[in-house]
Amino acid sequence: MDRALQLVFSRYAVDPAHLALDGFSDGASYALSLGLGNGDLFSHLLGFSPGFLAPAGQVGRPRIFVSHGTADRVLPVERCGRVIRDQLRGAGYDLHYREFAGGHTVPSEVQAEALAWWLG
Repeated sequence: MDRALQLVFSRYAVDPAHLALDGFSDGASYALSLGLGNGDLFSHLLGFSPGFLAPAGQVGRPRIFVSHGTADRVLPVERCGRVIRDQLRGAGYDLHYREFAGGHTVPSEVQAEALAWWLG
């Protein structure tokens, strides 16, 4: 992770104090898990329809955005999104949780909300 970030920072103008990690579905689970263990590197984490959290540890206090569809049949919100919401809130993270009417997807309005949240 450190080498990849060094390469990116050497080639692009990136604000290392405002760095996000995001993903959808299993990618969201991985982004949240990796980001929680590297919260000193990532200021923001975004998870769209994640299924689980499995951080190796918890470092730092990144701000977190999680969205989940109420009709998700792949990763049901009752077993996934809401459980993750409760875990993150219980651990004291600054969490923006957004449920929407829909399935296993990321609607454009949720994408726009997440981007505005991260940039705001």
